[in-house]
Amino acid sequence: MTDHRPSPLLKSQRFRQAREEDWRRLERLMDKAEKGSAARLTDAEILAIPVLYRSTLSSLSVARETSLDQGLIEYLETLATRAYFFVYGSRATLQDRLAAFFRSDWPSAVRSLWRETLVSAALLALGAMVAAWLVMHDPEWFYALVPAELAGGRDPGASTESLRATLGDHEGAGGLSAFATFLFTHNAQVALLAFALGFALCLPTGLLILYNGATMGAFVALFATRGLGVELGGWLLIHGVTELFAVILAGAAGLRIGWAVAFPGSRGRLDAAMEAGRTAGVAMAGVVVMLMLAGLLEGFGRQLITDTGVRYAVAAASGLIWAAYFYAPRATRHAR
Repeated sequence: MTDHRPSPLLKSQRFRQAREEDWRRLERLMDKAEKGSAARLTDAEILAIPVLYRSTLSSLSVARETSLDQGLIEYLETLATRAYFFVYGSRATLQDRLAAFFRSDWPSAVRSLWRETLVSAALLALGAMVAAWLVMHDPEWFYALVPAELAGGRDPGASTESLRATLGDHEGAGGLSAFATFLFTHNAQVALLAFALGFALCLPTGLLILYNGATMGAFVALFATRGLGVELGGWLLIHGVTELFAVILAGAAGLRIGWAVAFPGSRGRLDAAMEAGRTAGVAMAGVVVMLMLAGLLEGFGRQLITDTGVRYAVAAASGLIWAAYFYAPRATRHAR
C-alpha cells in the first residue's frame, strides 16, 4: 500500500513558503532597529513588529510540534529572541540612562540615606573635634594621628613660615595633572573602603570615618595654633566640601548595608542586604563622580586659585550646589 503522506522536507518547504514573507519582513525590521536606526522606524513598522513577533512565535510552535527541519526551528528561535528584546526589553539609550541617573536615581538614593548621612557626618565631626583638642593640648598627638607620608612635612616640627608656604602650592602646571590623579586615587580608595567595610556590621566603616575626621582635625589644630587657621580653611575647603561630602556619603552607604545585615527585621538577612545594596550602590556610583570633581579641584583649582577669599567662595558655591542638587524639593509629574 502506497504512503501518499508528504515527506518532512516537503512539509517544511510548504510551511516556509506560506509564512516566509512575514519572517523576512520581521528580520529586516530587526536589522534596521539593531543597527541603531530604531528612531527611524515608521509608526506603521513599530506597530507591525509585535504582530510579526506573535506570528513568528506561532510558526515556531508549529515547527516544533510537527518536527520540521532543525535548521528552520533554529532560525525561528533566533528571530523570535531578537524580536522579544525589541518588544519587551528596555530600549533606553546610554544617554537616556545617564540622564535618568543624574536627574533622579542618584539624588533619590542620597535622600533615602539621610539618617546614615547624619551619622556619618557626626562621626567625622567627632573625630575632628577630639583630635583638634588633643593636638592643641599636646602637639605630639599629631604624629600619632597623621601618617608621615600624608603630612608631607606639615607637622609640629615645621616653622610657621614653611607651613604658610605649603598653603600657596606654587607648583608648575605640568605637575598638576599627576597630583590630581594621585589624590583622586587616594580619595577613591578611602571612599570605597568605607563602603565595603559596611558589610562588617557598620563598625569598621564608623571607625574609618572617625579616623579620617581625626586626621583632618589634627591638621586644623596644627595650623590654627600658628595663626594660619583661616588660610588653611580656604586651602582645605575649596576641594574639601566635595571630597568630604563624598566620603560621608560613602560611609552612609556602608552604614546602610551594615545595618541591614545586623538588623534585617522580618526579611531574610540576604534579602535585606540586597535591598540595601541597591540603594547604596547607586549612591556609591555618584560618589565616584564627586571624587573625580574633588580631584580636579584639589589638583588644579586649589593650586591655580591662591587667594583665600576666592577659595572660600568656591567652597561655599560647591556646598550650595550639592545641597540644592540632593535636597531641594523637586516637582513631581502627575499623570493626566
